[in-house]
Amino acid sequence: MLKSILLSVISFAGLTSCAQKDNAVKIKSDNKIMTTSNAKLDTATFGTGCFWCTEAIFQQLEGVEKVVSGYSGGHVVNPTYEEVCSKTTGHAECLQVFYDPAKISYDELLKVFWEVHDPTTLNRQGADAGPQYRSVIFYKNEAEKALAEKYKAELDKSGAWDNPIVTTLEPMTVFYPAEAYHQNYYNNNTSQGYCQFVIRPKLEKFEKVFKDKLKKH
Repeated sequence: MLKSILLSVISFAGLTSCAQKDNAVKIKSDNKIMTTSNAKLDTATFGTGCFWCTEAIFQQLEGVEKVVSGYSGGHVVNPTYEEVCSKTTGHAECLQVFYDPAKISYDELLKVFWEVHDPTTLNRQGADAGPQYRSVIFYKNEAEKALAEKYKAELDKSGAWDNPIVTTLEPMTVFYPAEAYHQNYYNNNTSQGYCQFVIRPKLEKFEKVFKDKLKKH
């Protein structure tokens, strides 16, 4: 069943990615680490290439309270978007997902992670290339690491993709929220061409596959 679902959504990765981000209007951000006062919420941090598209996807899931676009996995403190794009900071564009484990599990979030991007292209998603676009799971503990390793091994063995998975598993250290103009991008720019012709088709495919996991509006 999982393999059939994966094959039905693998076409997501073939769409053009977020190479046009340099044209966005930039708003300054203080890049402070975001926290939540709700003790029930846990976090998961994933890199799936451009954070615009997959931010919009994870926001649709029942049990996900907040999704923050940002950077992790590098050696520069408080990196800017321009610094990350220079490919010298080591950071990946990623999402920090705040979720309620009573409503959605880390296991379910991992399923979404694998199914909404191409984990077989090294440092690339669509037209976006560079280490900042790598496929990566940032794990907080050994339980998350073990589950991610299990999924990766099983999916490779299943032959869900023609090429081997190149997703890296990296320990979570620090997450830096991206500049304000990157946050909630699709919802704030729905009439923009990129959102209409790239993000919206991905969302429509996702909503069909995961219709039982979506928020009730």
